[in-house]
Amino acid sequence: MVEYPHPVDIKVHQKSRFLDIAFDDGSHFSLPCEYLRVYSPSAETRGHSPATAKLERGKEMVSITQIEPVGQYAIKIHFDDGHNSGLYDWRYLYNLGKHHDELWQAYLDKLKAVGYQRKDPELAPPDVDV
Repeated sequence: MVEYPHPVDIKVHQKSRFLDIAFDDGSHFSLPCEYLRVYSPSAETRGHSPATAKLERGKEMVSITQIEPVGQYAIKIHFDDGHNSGLYDWRYLYNLGKHHDELWQAYLDKLKAVGYQRKDPELAPPDVDV
């Protein structure tokens, strides 16, 4: 089994709507709340197969209201739209960070394919709370 890095620091930036996560291998990712919400690992979002996955729309302004640790392997993220199911384990979070660009583009492509016009909010850089 492949061992994945573990987080050493997790910080939510409420105003800029980013989650900063640093791992013990030196990796650091700044992940938008919208990205974390649309890629929620919950069955509600992912479905029970790729064919039943739900395409999340209208999450441009979603924020994180709470993060709960789950044992030594995951966190549960509570979003201000009421969504709080699904556990973000360390491997899943690491992969979301490592593959952000391609996953984000895949999401944008799916929105475009269904004709959804995303309302792109003015996102502040992850290290600035405005």
